[in-house]
Amino acid sequence: MVNTDEVKEKFYEELETFILIVPKEDKPSLDLRSTWLGKISPQCPLSLYQDLPVFLDYNNLAFIDISYSSAVTPKALEDLQMEHKDISFVGCFVQVFCFCAFVCSECSLLGSMAYDRYAAICNPLLYSVVMSPKVCIWLGVVPYVVGFNNALITICIISSLTFCTSTINHFFCDITALLALSCYDSFNTEMVIFLLAGFTFLSSLIIIVISYVAIISAILKIHSAEGQCKAFSTCASHLLGVTIFYESLIFTYLQPET
Repeated sequence: MVNTDEVKEKFYEELETFILIVPKEDKPSLDLRSTWLGKISPQCPLSLYQDLPVFLDYNNLAFIDISYSSAVTPKALEDLQMEHKDISFVGCFVQVFCFCAFVCSECSLLGSMAYDRYAAICNPLLYSVVMSPKVCIWLGVVPYVVGFNNALITICIISSLTFCTSTINHFFCDITALLALSCYDSFNTEMVIFLLAGFTFLSSLIIIVISYVAIISAILKIHSAEGQCKAFSTCASHLLGVTIFYESLIFTYLQPET
């Protein structure tokens, strides 16, 4: 009977780098598409930046977009110029951690921003009370706590696997690509990661949907067309960001082959 711990230890001693292979049919992934968010999110009107909650939200969003794009894009661009595409074992896991942490952080942040828009449109007179500086800080910090905790748990789970090969069939160290290298059935590991990610994404999506149902209901009660347009314009950039983000997630990961 093969001792799993001995095999794992031996392979870890031998494994120093991963080899990256980019399939010709590989589709643009979340990190490349979402670089557009970094260009879109800072483009809100200057008047919005006079509002502290909105200022913090959009700056956090821009920072997160740049961060998880930077975790993958520079290495991918470097590999385009290299004949042998590889990445160190530690570098691979650092890339997975950063990408996962900032993606989950953005997911939670989009939910926080939806609540901010709900408070601004549905309770405009109480907005400064509801969105106090303390609440703003919490809404800005919690997404990072959720994202980095999720990433840490994911890394701990993946690092417990035994890898039979070092060839990654992807242009960066994605979670699904690493799971495919496992020597044994990784179904339980996949389910834990799926449930963890699913809870994060669905909880944020539920907050966004509930907030916008209330927002749309409030906008429809406004009698003037000018007032409706002005109210909707405060949500336009956020809605665009949510659409791009979730569309990228769905078309990248919610497919049979992934």
